[in-house]
Amino acid sequence: MIATDKSIIITFAVPIFLLLIFIEYVYGVRTGKNNYRVSDTFTSLGLGLISRLPPMLNLGFQGVVFAYVGTYLSSDLLSPQSMWTWLVAFVFYDFLYYWMHRMHHEIKVLWATHCVHHHGEEFNLSTALRQTSTGWLWKWVFYLPMIVIGIPAPMFVTVAGINLVYQFWVHTKHIGHLGVFEKVFVTPMNHGIHHAKNPEYIDANYGGVFIFWDRIFGTYIAEQQNVKPIYGTVKPLGSWNPIWANFQVLHQMVHDTVRTKSLSNKLKIWYGPTYWRPDDAVEEERTLDTINFDAKFSPPLNIQQKVFAIIQLFSIVIFAGILATSVSSQTYQETSIFGLTLVLIVLLTSLILENKSYALFLHLISSCLLLLLIYMGGVFNNGLLATQFLIFHAMANALFLTMVMILKRFGLDEVFDKALKQD
Repeated sequence: MIATDKSIIITFAVPIFLLLIFIEYVYGVRTGKNNYRVSDTFTSLGLGLISRLPPMLNLGFQGVVFAYVGTYLSSDLLSPQSMWTWLVAFVFYDFLYYWMHRMHHEIKVLWATHCVHHHGEEFNLSTALRQTSTGWLWKWVFYLPMIVIGIPAPMFVTVAGINLVYQFWVHTKHIGHLGVFEKVFVTPMNHGIHHAKNPEYIDANYGGVFIFWDRIFGTYIAEQQNVKPIYGTVKPLGSWNPIWANFQVLHQMVHDTVRTKSLSNKLKIWYGPTYWRPDDAVEEERTLDTINFDAKFSPPLNIQQKVFAIIQLFSIVIFAGILATSVSSQTYQETSIFGLTLVLIVLLTSLILENKSYALFLHLISSCLLLLLIYMGGVFNNGLLATQFLIFHAMANALFLTMVMILKRFGLDEVFDKALKQD
């Protein structure tokens, strides 16, 4: 199947991405410039891993459309054997990416699927992995011209993978100006502006590899010395919940569509500018003036919560790796069940990171129920490595959470926290 995010290049790049994230974290700590937070990093990686499930499950019909266009509508203008075709494919893909990206910032229904990437209030390499799980719905439409002019499917998938991999390194604060290079290419300095929510920087620098598209089409903005970039979305997400992150804007659009009385407004909600809402749908909405623009969503966490979150972080990375590398030995139903389990692990951990009073108990119950399903429910194939890992994961979680709840029951959790902080 032809898809923009199914390149084997991306699969091989993920372990390197994770290593570079660790290196950036260590560098930040050693230099006193660390901008990683446990909650933010877990959410970014969790959303990124969840976003790999739709292509893994072949959701959508882009492959069918691309195959039809390639068979019946392709003009075959380009020779598959020519190196020039590779160059044209690479540059043309980035040109189409620019317009796809720009439209996702200018049209509300498209923004609803893209905003996930911009919720992060830190700008580091983990932010690059904070991807949407709903982009497969229509992102592919923008790349149909490549198939029409005759770009071969393997070449299309390859340049798409290279384009996406390139964009990883530009999500960091530790690299400054790069001279002439940043006049042509996207770099951390000019892409950081794209992630800023300041009025001075909003909706700019859309390029994937080449920044000259923004210079040509008037969307380039350079960082101003007296305006520090503030990252995130103008209306903060205010949550670590991966489900809410993917559907927050869509939920608001549906709400506004029902609430507003005008038919034209009901339609404009979907195709209009990202910032626009009908007057009769916002009367109970907090104005942006009442929101602390610089504030970051950061519920306080104790040591046990942080340790548990780190355990879950490594667990979801390992589990997703097992899932991706053994997908050929799983049935479609098994892959779907494993994918749903991954989503639930990230969701339940997000509740702990939001300091919900019931989160620890809920996670403990879910771990016990998972073990019951594995051993007695007949839902999981116990012969698969992914299932074996889930058994270990659920048992470790149950043990850890039981210990935490015992400490909390006897008031020893605060003593434990103070002792660790003193050390």
